[in-house]
Amino acid sequence: MKATVYYEDIEPGQDIPHQVKETLTTKSLVKWAAAARDFYEIHYDKDFARAAGMPDVIAHGPNKLALLERMLQEWMGEEGRLHKVAVTHKASNFPGETLICKGKIMKKYVKDGKNFVECEIWAENQNGLVCVPGTAIVSLPSKK
Repeated sequence: MKATVYYEDIEPGQDIPHQVKETLTTKSLVKWAAAARDFYEIHYDKDFARAAGMPDVIAHGPNKLALLERMLQEWMGEEGRLHKVAVTHKASNFPGETLICKGKIMKKYVKDGKNFVECEIWAENQNGLVCVPGTAIVSLPSKK
């Protein structure tokens, strides 16, 4: 895990400097299906997915959310805390696509003795298509 990010060192408008990149494979989708116990055929059966109008099997939404949460955790370090995440799944993703998770600091404030940071987060594919936009609220430690 990366070094701790302190509340005093960040400002609204800054990019979250850490990105998570992952190339989707059919094998990774099957592993995710097993871990999530989500065995809906659209995630692992190409013929089923095509019959449903998709060009291939599709990635699980919770898998994409987990990648965004991993980006936040790796950026915050061990002393940061994730309080809330909300995303919308705008586009399907398929094997062979690379997902890139990014974020931006939108607001920071102190409430009830905690240093909160509101972030815009998103996952996009290798072509820049934002497939999962969202927001997150985290708290960061203080240097004081």
